[in-house]
Amino acid sequence: MHELTGFQRDILYVIAGHGEPHGLAIQDGLEDYYDTEVHHGRLYPNLDSLVDDGLVEKGKRDKRTNYYTLTERGRSLLEHRRTWEERFLD
Repeated sequence: MHELTGFQRDILYVIAGHGEPHGLAIQDGLEDYYDTEVHHGRLYPNLDSLVDDGLVEKGKRDKRTNYYTLTERGRSLLEHRRTWEERFLD
């Protein structure tokens, strides 16, 4: 998880919480958390990096809409992160 930025990690959490969200749903989830606008120019390059790193899978819902889902590796990284966090929060 250490190789990810905080923003990329937050993208993984939003995807995990929404199943197979499209890009705008991910954007909405991040904006709710950050309480500020998340620009496409920030979101989509980071999503592409997560896809390239094998943490997220990108699929087509229709001709205009993609969806994103965590890969097994992405889910495993989040679980590892949560275990690590719990060591300090419990």
